[in-house]
Parts: sequence; structure tokens; C-alpha cells
Amino acid sequence: QVQLVESGGGLVQAGGSLRLSCAASGYTNCISAMIWYRQSPGKDRDLVAAITSGGSTYYADSMKGRFTISRDNAKNTVYLQMASLKPEDTAVYYCYAGGCPEDNWGQGTQVTVSS
Repeated sequence: QVQLVESGGGLVQAGGSLRLSCAASGYTNCISAMIWYRQSPGKDRDLVAAITSGGSTYYADSMKGRFTISRDNAKNTVYLQMASLKPEDTAVYYCYAGGCPEDNWGQGTQVTVSS
């Protein structure tokens, strides 16, 4: 089992920045990719960005140029640097460990962007 703990969310004004962290522990050897999702009230959980164990990255179109995903393999931690935040970025942000036999989700961290 993999445990994921997100942190770094909060309230920020539009145009501001936040950095989210997701620390993985437990049986992390199975993880092939770490993925950030977000979910707003009444909406589906959408993929934000992903990074593979080899360092390849993927971003949803609306995040390109504003968000940066990175990882520190020594710390088993993945980061999501978010800049130029917009009110529509308001959501609960979750990290997910891909490649493992079971679904592994963090508890989520709330990001609220005020206009």
C-alpha cells in the first residue's frame, strides 16, 4: 500500500502562486507516475499534470505555461508549482500514484483563488 499526503493548498488572490506537495510513503517501488488531479464542486475530477519515474511530464492544456510538475525521488515527493492562478483554478487538488496494483489517492488539499 502507498500512502500519499498532500500539502500546500490555501487561499490566494488571482495572479498569485502556490506550490503543492505530495509525499509518498509505504510501498513506493510500484509507482511509475505521479499525477495531480483536481475537482471542483459538482464537476468531475480532472487530470492536471503528470510526471513519470523517468521525468517525462504531461499537462492538461489549460495548465500549460502556468503549472510545473516536478519530483524529488530521494524524498518520494512530487510538487506542483502553480502560477498566474485564476478563480477557475479553485478546487481540491489530489495526487495519485500510478502503476500500483491498487488505487492510491491522497486526501486532497484545497486551493481557493479569489478574484
